[in-house]
Amino acid sequence: MTGTPSLSGWKLTRFSAIALPAYAATLPLAVNLPAIFARDFGLSLGTIGAVFLAGSLWGTLLDPLIGALSDRTRSRIGRRKPWIAGGSLLFTLAAFFLFFPPVAVTPAYLAAVLFAFHLGWTAVQIPFLAWSGEISGQYHERTRVATYQSVVAASSLFLTLVLPTIADQLRPGDGRLQMALMGGLVLATTVPAALISLTTFPEEPPLEAPERFSLRQSLTAVFANPLLLKVLASDFAVTLGQTIRSSLIVFFATFYMGRPDWAAGLFLFQFVFGILAGPIWLRIGLKLGKHRAAVLGETVQVVINLGLLLVTPERFGLLLALTFAQGLAQGSGNLMLRSIVADVADKHRLETGEERTGLYFSVFSIASKSAGAVAVGVALPLVGWLGFDPKAANSPEVLDGLLYVFALCPAIAHTISAALLARFPLDEAAHSEIRRRLDAAPALLVPAE
Repeated sequence: MTGTPSLSGWKLTRFSAIALPAYAATLPLAVNLPAIFARDFGLSLGTIGAVFLAGSLWGTLLDPLIGALSDRTRSRIGRRKPWIAGGSLLFTLAAFFLFFPPVAVTPAYLAAVLFAFHLGWTAVQIPFLAWSGEISGQYHERTRVATYQSVVAASSLFLTLVLPTIADQLRPGDGRLQMALMGGLVLATTVPAALISLTTFPEEPPLEAPERFSLRQSLTAVFANPLLLKVLASDFAVTLGQTIRSSLIVFFATFYMGRPDWAAGLFLFQFVFGILAGPIWLRIGLKLGKHRAAVLGETVQVVINLGLLLVTPERFGLLLALTFAQGLAQGSGNLMLRSIVADVADKHRLETGEERTGLYFSVFSIASKSAGAVAVGVALPLVGWLGFDPKAANSPEVLDGLLYVFALCPAIAHTISAALLARFPLDEAAHSEIRRRLDAAPALLVPAE
C-alpha cells in the first residue's frame, strides 16, 4: 500500500467505520455511566470511583502489551486483523452486560464487566491505530487517514451526546433508558463496523520472523527515541488543555455565566462544529506539513482560550463565538500528532530494523489517557482551592478564579504543546527520504540474526 498515490475517500470512510462504536462507548463510560450506576443501581460513589479507576488503570496497562504483541503477531491475514476481529467480539459481549445489566449490579459484577470491556476495546483500538499508520507510507496520506477517522469519531461522540438528551425528553431522569439508547448504538454497530473496516484494505503479512517479546527492548524503543518523546509530551499537553476545559465547562456556564440551560448545550454546540474540524485541518496540513499545522492549531487554541478572559455574563454571544471557533480548531493538534507517530515508527524501523508501530501507538494512547486523568486531578482541586463550591453561593472573586482557571490553564497547556513542535525535524522531505530507503532496501526491515 505504500506506493498508492491517493486512497479514495470512500475507502477511508469504510476503513474508519470501527471508530464509530469504539468512540460511542468511551464517552458514556466517562460521563454518563458512573452517575447512572449511583442513581439507578444504588452503588456508592466511592465504590464506583474505585471500580472505574481500577478499570482505567487496567486499560492503561493493556495498551503497551497489546501494542507490542500485535507488532509480533503473524498470520495469513496480517498482524492487526486477528486482534481487531477477536477484540470486536469481546467488546460487543462486554458492552451488552455493561449497558444492559441485570436488576442487581454488584461491585464484583461491574469490575468483571469493565475488565472484559477494556480488554476488548484495547484489542480493537491499538491494533487499528497501528494499522492506520501502515496502509500508506506517504507523509500526507497518513494525515488523510487520520482525518477520516477523526470525522467518524467526532460524529460518533456527537450522536452519543444527543442520545441522553432524547432519553430525557421521553422519560426525564430514566438512567436505564439512557443506557439502552447508548448501548444499543454500540451493539448495533460494532460487528458490522468491524467487518467493514477489516474488508476495506488487505493487510500484507510481514516477511520477517516474529521477535521474542522483550520488556527491556520495548522500553528502550520508547524512552531512547527523542522524537517520540516529544510527540508524546506535545499530545499530553494538548489533551490536558482540552480536558481541563471540558471538566469545567458545566461549572463555567452554570455559575459564572449564570446560564444552567446551556451547561450541556455548549459542549454539544462545540461538537457540532468539531465534525467540520477534520477536513479543515487536513487542508492546512497538506499545505504546511503536519508539525507546522499542529503548531498553528495550538496557537489558535491559545488565542481562543485567552479570548475567554473577555467573556462576562453579559457577553454570552462572545462565548458562543469562541465556542464555535473552539469547535473548528478542535483536535487539530491531536490529528497531526497521531499521523506523525507512524512517521516516527518508520524512522525507528530504518535505524534499527525493529517494527514498533503498535507499541508507539499504544504509548501515544497512554499519554492521552494520562493527560485526561491529570486534568481532572488538577482543575477541580484548583478551583476548589480558590474557593469555588457548586453547592453554595460563590463571590464574584471566586467566580473570577473559576474563569482564570477555565481560560488560562488550557492556554498554557496549548502553548507548551506548540513550543514542543516548533522545530520538529521530521517533515515531509525527511520522511520521504526515510520511505525511499525503506522501500529500496526491504532487508533493512528484517532484524539481523
